[in-house]
Order: sequence, then structure tokens, then C-alpha cells
Amino acid sequence: MNFLAHLHLASLANSSFLGNLMADFVRGAPEDQYSAAVAQGVRLHRRVDTLTDSHPLVREARQLFRPEFRRYAPITLDVVWDHFLSRHWSDIVPEISLTDFTQNVRKIIEPQLTFTPPKFQEMNEFMWPQRWLIRYQEVPYIGQVLAGMARRRPKLAALKETDYDFINNYQSLESIFFRFYPQMMEAVTKPPTPQ
Repeated sequence: MNFLAHLHLASLANSSFLGNLMADFVRGAPEDQYSAAVAQGVRLHRRVDTLTDSHPLVREARQLFRPEFRRYAPITLDVVWDHFLSRHWSDIVPEISLTDFTQNVRKIIEPQLTFTPPKFQEMNEFMWPQRWLIRYQEVPYIGQVLAGMARRRPKLAALKETDYDFINNYQSLESIFFRFYPQMMEAVTKPPTPQ
């Protein structure tokens, strides 16, 4: 899951938007660094990532990628799920427009940025003004996102090639999304299984 999906799932779980959005920038135990609500949001984000990575439908989606790029598929799929969520937002979340949702989230997150990791603050400087969450619905923008990630992290240079797999398997991936995402929506409204 990428930014939009994590924020939407946080809203369903009545969880901290800040914690869920910031989780990839937090190392170690979040309870040692943030309030209980934000730490719980970080934990939910991590739980969603674990559920996503091990989900049979995500494994099915990975197989649609060319073998030489399959190892990058999980990262691409995180962005692809946001594409479909953004594109079909009004069907999945009819009670609030995507524009209103993102504006509401921004109003909640921005006042809390002061004590967050610098790289997270930097990301927020671009994400909101450039309307990333809304632009995810544009197919060409997904290619730009993947190319940008490839540019910033040389080890992930091949990510830009996975745009081909996304476009070439668009209908199949969309079909998987509509089977997969409702399961994630249901999962976050249930308490986690004790380990």
C-alpha cells in the first residue's frame, strides 16, 4: 500500500493519519518516540504492509510482471493500488470526495510536522501542493512516480521499467485490486490477531 491507501485505511480504523503516513520514516519502536495515538498509527501501517506482502492476491499480481522485473513488483504494486483507489474513489468512498479527503488529512498532518523526521517533512512540502494523491488516478503519472523513485534510489533503477508491466496488465491488475482492497478494508476494522 502507498500513501493514499494507508490514509484511507487509517480513516476506517479511526487511526492516526500522521502515524500511518509517517511510518516508513520511523525506525524502531514508535512508542519510544511518539504519542500513543501516533505510535498506534505506525503499528497499523506496519500491519497493513505485512498483510499486503503476504496476501495471495498480491502474489498473483506479482506474477503478471516480467520475470526480470518481478523483484520490483511489490514496490510498483504499492503505487498501482493507490492508482486504482484514486481512480475509483467515488465508488469506494462515496461519502466524501477525494479532494475533500486529502484537504482534511493535510489540515490534520501539517500542524504536527515539527517533530517528525526531516525527510518526512521534506516529502510533505511536495506531496500536498503537487496533489500527489489526486494525481495518482492519471495513468501517465504512475510512470512519472516510478521513474522518480528509480532516479532517487539507484538500486531501484529498474523500477521505471515496471511501468510497462502496469500498463500491459492494466485490466488484470484492476480486477485483482477490486478483490484485494475490500479485504484490506475489512482487515483494518478488526483487532489484530494476538501473536
